[in-house]
Parts: sequence; structure tokens; C-alpha cells
Amino acid sequence: MQTDIDPRHLIGRKAYDRNGTRIGTIDEVYLDDATGVPEWAAIRTGLFSRDAFVPLEPSELIDGALHVPFERSLIKDAPDFGVGRHLSPEQELQLYHHYGLDMGAPPPLPDHDFGKLAGQE
Repeated sequence: MQTDIDPRHLIGRKAYDRNGTRIGTIDEVYLDDATGVPEWAAIRTGLFSRDAFVPLEPSELIDGALHVPFERSLIKDAPDFGVGRHLSPEQELQLYHHYGLDMGAPPPLPDHDFGKLAGQE
């Protein structure tokens, strides 16, 4: 998804599944703690339903609506963490696993030379 979109402009937009079936309306947007980039959207799935979290990547914003590349049933079965709270790394991991997405390993730490080894000059 475009990362330069102001997350406040996503709230209130309609969301559709991979088949074009309406899921609901975007209720909240969650930013990545490290980068500040929009990462998750909470979608209100109905009048008395709960919010379902969907990944903004690989979703697309098309004609002002969010198109999520997953089946509606998978989205509705996503773990429910409630809205208005911070998502913990463990909760995000559960969501990534639910959608079958690979978080990717963090980049390796640089190898630093912290000084001379004993016996070498």
C-alpha cells in the first residue's frame, strides 16, 4: 500500500475482501512503532460486530476504498484484541501468522571490531 497516505484519511473508508465483498468500514489505523508507517487497520465488520484487524501491506487503496487480498471469512476470524489499545509485538505476530504473512527476520547486527585480540599487535 502507499506509505505516504495520512492514516487519518483512511478512517471511515470502506473495505472490501479479495472477491470485492464489503467487509466494513475502517475504524482505526495502527502505526508501526519503529517507523511510524501505517501497518494495520481495524475494520468495523457490522453494526453489532467487532473490529477485525487487517494488514495494510499487501492491501491496496483503489478508488478511495481499501481492498484487502484475503477472504472475508479469514478476516472475520482474525484474533480480536479490541481497539483503542496499543498492539503488542506478540499480538502483531499472532496477526501475521493468522494471515500467513512472513514478518521477515530482523537485519543482522553489524560485526564490530572492538579492539585488538589478545596476543596480536
